[in-house]
Amino acid sequence: MLSKSRILNGLQCAKRLYLQVHRPELAEVDAATEHRFKVGHEVGEVARSLQPGGKLMADDDLNAALAATEQELSIAGDKVLFEPAFAHGGVLIRADILSRRAGDAELREVKSSTSVKDYHQPDVAVQVWTLRGAGVPLSRSFVTHIDNAFVYPGDGQYAGLLRDTDVSAAVGPDVGKVPGWVEQFSRVLEGAVPAVEMGVHCSDPFECPFQGHCSAGAPAYPVEILPRGGKTLAALREAGHRDLKGVPEAMLKSANHVRVWRATVSGQADIVKGAGAELAALPYPRYYMDFETTQMAVPIWAGTRPYEQLPFQWSCHVEKADGSLEQRGFLDLSGQPPLRSFAESLIGLMGTTGPVFSYSSFEQTVLAQCVVRFPDLAEGIGGIMNRIVDLRPLTERSYYHPQMMGSWSIKSVIPTIAPELDYAALGGVQEGGQAQVAYLEAIHPNTPPERRQAIERDLFAYCAHDTLAMVRLVRFLIERC
Repeated sequence: MLSKSRILNGLQCAKRLYLQVHRPELAEVDAATEHRFKVGHEVGEVARSLQPGGKLMADDDLNAALAATEQELSIAGDKVLFEPAFAHGGVLIRADILSRRAGDAELREVKSSTSVKDYHQPDVAVQVWTLRGAGVPLSRSFVTHIDNAFVYPGDGQYAGLLRDTDVSAAVGPDVGKVPGWVEQFSRVLEGAVPAVEMGVHCSDPFECPFQGHCSAGAPAYPVEILPRGGKTLAALREAGHRDLKGVPEAMLKSANHVRVWRATVSGQADIVKGAGAELAALPYPRYYMDFETTQMAVPIWAGTRPYEQLPFQWSCHVEKADGSLEQRGFLDLSGQPPLRSFAESLIGLMGTTGPVFSYSSFEQTVLAQCVVRFPDLAEGIGGIMNRIVDLRPLTERSYYHPQMMGSWSIKSVIPTIAPELDYAALGGVQEGGQAQVAYLEAIHPNTPPERRQAIERDLFAYCAHDTLAMVRLVRFLIERC
C-alpha cells in the first residue's frame, strides 16, 4: 500500500519514491534531517498534551492500530485519538489527531512550522480522502502549527504554543487529485527506476536523501553552482546545459554569474584589489568573533519564544599589533539559560576599541536581541556592535576561487586559501547545524558525562576554528587583495 509519506515523496520526485521503497540503503540522512524529525516528535508530544483525554492507538504495530482505531470509533461518544490508522483505496495513513464530537470528526495535522506551507495541503488532502473513503464523517481539517509570538512562561505550561489553522476549503482541490496520485505512484513502484534529472526539486520542499546517489557521474562544475540561479538556471537546463564550463557566456545575464563562469572555465581565482588596503588601515587590537546559537521549537527557558536565536557560545581570537594571537571562549552546557552570562562575558573581553570582525550580519542580529533582553547591558553590547566589520561582503567583492563552487560561505572560502584549516578535518561538529544539535544533546539530562565532555571538546574546537579562519582570511585579503 501507499502511505502518505510515500505519496508526498512521489510528488517531490518520482525517483525519490522509487528509491525510498526499492533501494532505501542508498539514502544518506544527515544530522539536520534527523534533528527535524526529532523536533516534529517534540511538537507532536506537546500537541497531545493539549488534548486532554486523548488515547494513543498502538504506537508501533500497524495492524493493531487499524484494529484499535476501528474498535474505538465503533463505540458511540466523543473521542480524541492519537495516531489512529486508516486504510482506503490502496492508501494507508496515521493521522496525528482525530477528534469526534457530537458525531462530527475533525482532523489535526501537527507541524513544527510557524505557518501553513503550500506543501502541507497535499499532506492533509491525502488524509482527508482516505478518512472519507474509510467512512469517517469528517467535518473540518486543520494544520496545527507553532505560534512564534508565544512566550514560554515556564513550568511546562505550553497552552498557546500551537495554533489551529482551518484548511478545509484550501485542500479541497487536492483531495480530488489523490486517486490520480495513487494510480500514478503505484505504476512508478511497479516499473523501472524513473529517469529524473537533478534540479530544484532535490531540495524542495525538503532535502532529498538520495542526492549523493543521483549526482554520481555529474559534471565537476554543474550549472547549479551559479548563485541565486533562478530563471537563468532554468533556461540553462532547458537548453540542455549541465556542465557550467560548456555554457556560452552570452546566456549569463548576471555579472556575478559571469564571474563564477570565467573562474570556472579558467581554473584561476578572481581577485579584485581594494579590500586589503581597507583592512590594513584598521587599528589593533583586532577581535575575530563568532557565535553559536540554538533554536527551540518547544522553548525550555522561561521568557523565550519558539525558534528564537538563543546564543550559548562565543569564540574570539584577539590579534595584537605584533601579530600574536590569543583565543578566548565561552560555552555553557549546564542546561540553565546561558543568555546573560554569554553577553556579560563577551563585554568583559571586548574592551572599547579595536575592530570586531564577523563573517555575516548574524552576530549583529544576536547582539541586538541581547540588548532587547538585557537593557542594562545596552551600552556594552552597543559598543561591540558599533565596531563590527562584516568580512563577507568584503570577501564577495574581492575574491572568488572555482573550488568555492558558487558559494562565499566561510567553509567554502577557507579551503582555497588555508587548506590546513579545512572544516572536514574537524571532529563531530563541522558546521552550525551540527553545533546546535550537539548543544541540545549536551544539555539533555540523560546525556552521560563522558558524552557531554566529548561534545564540549567538539564545540570548543569548531567555534575556535571559525574565528581562526577569519584571522587567516583577513591576512589573505591584506596580502592579496
